[in-house]
Amino acid sequence: MKKIGMQAIDAAINNGVDLDGSPIPSKMLELYNKIMNKENKRERSGVKKSMRNRCVKTGSKHFDKETLNKLLIDSGWEGLKEKEILFFYN
Repeated sequence: MKKIGMQAIDAAINNGVDLDGSPIPSKMLELYNKIMNKENKRERSGVKKSMRNRCVKTGSKHFDKETLNKLLIDSGWEGLKEKEILFFYN
């Protein structure tokens, strides 16, 4: 199974099998699907806010806080908020 990118995770979940080939417990899949179904029904207020949230969440895994903060600002978004720094970098 391909193990690169978000699509790999989605494919594994859809198949009920982790990337190492082990089965994902049915109770975990049920809870995940229940939550994702609710999320898919939630009304959205704007794309740019969701994009920024994804950039912060994922970017914090790949960039130090100073670099990510600069990238956000240079792209026209608000820099990192104190609560984001505390959550993702501590």
